[in-house]
Amino acid sequence: MTATVPHAGDLVFDPYDYDFHEDPYPTYARLRAEAPLYHSEADGFWALSRHADILAALKDDVRFSNRMGVSLDASAWNEHAHTVMSFLALDGDAQTRLRRLVSAGFTPRRVLALTPQIQELTDHYLDLMLARASKGEEVDWIAEFAGKLPMDVISEMMGVPSADRDEVRRLADLVVHREDGVRDVPATGVEAAFELIAYYQAMVHQRREQPSEDLTSALIEAEVAGDHLTDEEIIGFLFLMVVAGNETTTKLLGNALFHLSAHPDQLARVFADPEQAEEAVRPWIEETLRHDTSSQMLARYVAEDVELHGQTVPAGSKLLLLLGSANRDESLFTEPTTFDLSRDEEELSQILSFGNGRHFCLGANLARLEARIVLAELVRRVASFEVDAERAVRVHSTSVRGFAALPTTFTVREA
Repeated sequence: MTATVPHAGDLVFDPYDYDFHEDPYPTYARLRAEAPLYHSEADGFWALSRHADILAALKDDVRFSNRMGVSLDASAWNEHAHTVMSFLALDGDAQTRLRRLVSAGFTPRRVLALTPQIQELTDHYLDLMLARASKGEEVDWIAEFAGKLPMDVISEMMGVPSADRDEVRRLADLVVHREDGVRDVPATGVEAAFELIAYYQAMVHQRREQPSEDLTSALIEAEVAGDHLTDEEIIGFLFLMVVAGNETTTKLLGNALFHLSAHPDQLARVFADPEQAEEAVRPWIEETLRHDTSSQMLARYVAEDVELHGQTVPAGSKLLLLLGSANRDESLFTEPTTFDLSRDEEELSQILSFGNGRHFCLGANLARLEARIVLAELVRRVASFEVDAERAVRVHSTSVRGFAALPTTFTVREA
């Protein structure tokens, strides 16, 4: 089925549509059932929606290349995408080289060593937020916590001064926002991207003159068999981290509260015993990643003609891999539309929220670490909470899914 042939009547998949952003899952379900390989002639892309197809494509970076980047947006789809997407927009030896060098600085040990800082930031923002909540005030979970902490964690790693973090966060938000009716990166997003790049250029230059203990200096010093990262490669990775790493974790924290609030029985179980907080939040995080993942779709460049579902996807095509759809595939997940914290761990091990294969998300451990620390501390301090779903405000983006505002009422535990 292609866009020139009706898809079971009226099936239309438009990743830019604001109504689709509100709830993409009915459309995904129809795509899996009626058009597992969808073609949009108007926007010039193909799309895969079934888990098996997407997993196979993620593991095959020969036919399904990253060389043009991973964004649907036309202006971001080009052979220079790696300048802002780092190794995410490279294949083969080039990808392996850059990822190895970046990994020499962005090590698991460095991530784990952030635990005290993440806990300190969590305590700081919860103190401020829950002081208001204890007076019966409604608070915005995004504005007062989830929109701040992930950026602060990444900024701590990179060495971004506290005074600059609000502005860096504002620019990162603009980069992913999509304006209604604009089928590409809006002008404000392009301007924000240039400002971020200029900021990181200055920071890298400064660190070369005065090294410190932060990630930026570690990337400058990173060495593998005599090879080092160029300034442009360091800036590309910093840009990727601030946009992808910050935005997706903010969305994960917002989605976690939104969906648990809609299931009071499960919420009561998670918050029943503050002494068991660490164990209680693990399934909460993983089911949130499955049920409503922050990263909804990735693009791939089709390097050669590919036969899929009785059709030929021609070389040079743009192919979307719908991660959000894969995580609700009926062939793998029991009652996939149900948010279920008792879901079998074997099912949860199949989620594609962080990708798969050579391009598996390098920041997955950091995202999970932040979520575990934050949500466990919330369980220790809060007896319950309620999100005002009717007044929640969604982010509008083709790539990430989450909230710009999440009005929430917290019931603080008695001391």
